[in-house]
Amino acid sequence: MLLLTHPALARTRLLSAADWDLVAAFHARCSEQNLLRRWGRTHLTPRDLTRLLTQSLCWIGLDADERPLALVCVGPVSGESGVVDLGLQVADDHHRQGLGTALALQAAGIARTGGVHTLTAYTQASNAPMLRLMERLGPSRRTRDGPHVEVRVALDALASDPRPSSGAASP
Repeated sequence: MLLLTHPALARTRLLSAADWDLVAAFHARCSEQNLLRRWGRTHLTPRDLTRLLTQSLCWIGLDADERPLALVCVGPVSGESGVVDLGLQVADDHHRQGLGTALALQAAGIARTGGVHTLTAYTQASNAPMLRLMERLGPSRRTRDGPHVEVRVALDALASDPRPSSGAASP
């Protein structure tokens, strides 16, 4: 379990394939745009979750009523030693409240403790929220790939107290 302090979260816990109903409930709280931005499509299956979990560690953030608020995953990228990709999705009604930043910081900290030196995110170039989040984690490097961009953050420079962009509450 992640040790995380954020007012919206009661707890976080590791996700397993048996949690499909919880993931489906989470995705039901997300708009099509949110799902497209995170997954590249609007519908996921239990098989998709199983494949993700064979390659990544995933956590789900729950509120006091055990409703899912966020999903975060870290997993290896194309065989590069010491490099993991960050996957993050927050329920629409909890955007811009610092929840994604708090979860990303925790995931990055756990990855760094496990010997990872670089955190990446591959996202649409128009995904301004994810690009801002990665910049808040620390100095980043962007590489454009058509309509997408890869952002890399060196975890040795991980910000311990990132400053939120204007309009976002701090974690």
